[in-house]
Amino acid sequence: MPSCLQCLHPRKPVRAIAFAKSACLALALVAAPGLTTPAHAQQTPASISTLRQQFNQWIAQGSEALQQGDNVTAEKAFRQALALDPKSVELLNNLAISLARQGRDNEAIALYQRALALRKDDPITRRNLGVAYFRAHRYQEALPLLESFAAQTPTFQSLDLTGLDLFALNQFSQAAVYLDRASLAQPSDLPTLDILGQAYWRVKNYAGVTQVFNRIMAVDPNSAEAHFMLGMAYDIAYQEDKAAKEFQAVLAIQPNFPAVHSSLGLINFREHNVARAEDEFKQELRQNPTDPISNYMLGRILREANQPAQAIPYLKAAVAANPSYQNAYFEMGQCYLTLNQPSQALQPLQQITELNPKAYKAFFLLGKAYKMLGRTSQANQALAMCQRILSQKYVQAKPTE
Repeated sequence: MPSCLQCLHPRKPVRAIAFAKSACLALALVAAPGLTTPAHAQQTPASISTLRQQFNQWIAQGSEALQQGDNVTAEKAFRQALALDPKSVELLNNLAISLARQGRDNEAIALYQRALALRKDDPITRRNLGVAYFRAHRYQEALPLLESFAAQTPTFQSLDLTGLDLFALNQFSQAAVYLDRASLAQPSDLPTLDILGQAYWRVKNYAGVTQVFNRIMAVDPNSAEAHFMLGMAYDIAYQEDKAAKEFQAVLAIQPNFPAVHSSLGLINFREHNVARAEDEFKQELRQNPTDPISNYMLGRILREANQPAQAIPYLKAAVAANPSYQNAYFEMGQCYLTLNQPSQALQPLQQITELNPKAYKAFFLLGKAYKMLGRTSQANQALAMCQRILSQKYVQAKPTE
């Protein structure tokens, strides 16, 4: 079976503020070895020849189907071949690719894990597993594999995907390093520049946003990306009116541009125009249902309007898209406590403390939840931790005499 490259589309809207790209990441369709499974050692020469012929036919059929985009046929063929050679790392990879391209990421992950158990340091399997974790929104698990991929093969794709994964983990400064390197590898790739600018925007790096804006202008001064980046630059500078005009200009050029409605929603929310903000967030979700910012903000608006039960589905969608979204976990915990469901509040609040051991507000709510459950000892521990963190903050903030 010849070696070639197959493309998947791992980029989903997993951003913490605004993030959607559609470029491909190439995964290797690797050559499977000949049939050597010991289980067939007792077969007659004629039967072994027949099995080998079937084996090769299934591999050829699967390879051709995969190249033609017929992933269902590829899956069936590779399963048949794998039944004859269940320890083939190459077949496990190819079957996983056919499943991943059908959106069955968790099944693909299990197959890549089987392949790694057989060949621990196989670089192709490690790369493919990293992509599968990313597609499944398992960003923390994807990170070491993608960082290794980028270190060994610093191509546009590897650098870009690692940057996107870090962005999804809210590690914006580190994400910007990879995204900048990726953008230098492909200077005209506007989606990468767009995400790079958003990473700078998240850390309030006005100079970085301005630099990205200038780079976008050099590629296409009339692009939606250029107006969007300028809008973010105005937003950092607290010039909301100018920012809103630029975001509207984006919609005039590209009505479905991701994150524009959520950006307008944030401006309206800061200006206390909650009804208009809510409408903008809903518009964002109509075209991008997994947008974490819009889901979080709608959940927050509903929680503040004393509608916690209606808020929870939005908050769950936010953390499904961005598992590092501390604010969404916090709102969810508050909703469950308001609904007198302290046992349900524990998981999101504990998730915050794992992400940020200094999140004193989360420890305070944990103490409240434990107290409601009658778990006095754990309540006292959580509240003591809250007090300890606050005391440390006071000491650090206190001016020296």
